[in-house]
Amino acid sequence: MSGSRLSDGLLNAALLVGGLAVLVLLYGFVTRTFTPRTVPERTAAEDHSRIQVEVRNAAGVDGLAAGVTAHLRRRGFDVVDIGNAPARDTTTVVVRSGTALDARYVAQALGLGAERVDTGGPTTDYSLDVTVYVGADYRALASYDSD
Repeated sequence: MSGSRLSDGLLNAALLVGGLAVLVLLYGFVTRTFTPRTVPERTAAEDHSRIQVEVRNAAGVDGLAAGVTAHLRRRGFDVVDIGNAPARDTTTVVVRSGTALDARYVAQALGLGAERVDTGGPTTDYSLDVTVYVGADYRALASYDSD
């Protein structure tokens, strides 16, 4: 008789746990079905977060690419790679797999005009949207003097 009581108690506990699980699932279904969906609004900074950027130091100054990267990230850009490049006199923003508009947003964040955007792209064999080559004129960039 003791074994029968034990199995009855275990069966009752299992039924209770199963019943609670069904109630939780039913609650989730009802709230999901009858709660109106909301679409979050994106701010201007968030719109830039989809633009993937690489920054290349073409001025030969230690830490320059890291400084420009920090500046662009504070403005909402997704800088995914930094490194060095052959020397250049002027800073240039190059379209890769992105659009000319993407490159203009990046150039604007650096305080550069549209004349510094190279729209030779887009190239489908490149995974990033925009490349920034920071040249010897880096002292004129917004990232150098405003942050």
